[in-house]
Amino acid sequence: MKKIKNQYNTHKILEWTFHYVTKSFACIVFLILISILVSLVYASWESIQTFGLSFLWTTDWNPSQNSYGAFVPIVGTLISTCFALIIAVPISLGIATFLTELAPEWAKKTIGLAIEMLAAIPSIIYGMWGLFVFVPYFQENIQPHLIHSLGNIPGIGFLFMDAPFGIGLFSAGLVLAIMIIPFIASIMREVFTVVPHMLKESAYGLGATTWEVIWNIILPYTKTAVIGGVMLGIGRALGETMAITFVIGNAFNLPNSIFSPTTSITSAIANQFNEAAGLQKSALMELGLFLFLITTVVLIASRLLIARITIHEGKH
Repeated sequence: MKKIKNQYNTHKILEWTFHYVTKSFACIVFLILISILVSLVYASWESIQTFGLSFLWTTDWNPSQNSYGAFVPIVGTLISTCFALIIAVPISLGIATFLTELAPEWAKKTIGLAIEMLAAIPSIIYGMWGLFVFVPYFQENIQPHLIHSLGNIPGIGFLFMDAPFGIGLFSAGLVLAIMIIPFIASIMREVFTVVPHMLKESAYGLGATTWEVIWNIILPYTKTAVIGGVMLGIGRALGETMAITFVIGNAFNLPNSIFSPTTSITSAIANQFNEAAGLQKSALMELGLFLFLITTVVLIASRLLIARITIHEGKH
């Protein structure tokens, strides 16, 4: 009896220890998050006091005059990320559809391996490829034709009117799209495979095409996970540094077209942080704070969207 009681006490202690150890691990996550936020606010406090809210809409960035504004990097970050998503999401959907519905078995393994290899390539390799391979080819062979053929279209022609630098928003968005396609496509492929075969076979039996099965069966069944995959791609695009620094142009100018050189939050920090001091360093830290807030807003928006979808599904 005493032995059983000792075993019970031992198990109780182990259970108590396990509960509080795992609880402490969960709390560490929040402590790290709060410490990062506090550190960013503290490091950028001088800039916050100096510029206030005008820092958000000021376009000037002049270290020689200690004049700094975040509007150009914020615009460059948001436009390049949106441009990357416009390219990456349809391509990722096409890859996932092909691999789950159309590809033969050998192609599924080969293309799946290629996607995983693309996801494993370091970002600096994408940046070097973009700068030394894509940008020269785009500048000489593609961009002049796009400017000539699309620049005169009424209403949208201004989006394509600029000097053929090669570097700029278009190059940055394309490189970012190539970087996030493996992540979004992999998640879409994995969640598409868990759709019950009975649902798909029933739709095919009723005469549905592959596109109708994807649009009416697979996507509604997996939309929560698909949105999560897209949000993962957004997070990767917003936080990317080295690849976009190589190809965006790093010019503190508002873009006049999709070909204009500009800058992003991450590229501005990467280019100037080592030599920054005083107010300039504080302004760069405030840029990092705004990037932190932007990613937080994106995460909250995705959670609200997923919650709304879940509630809507529950009503039906």
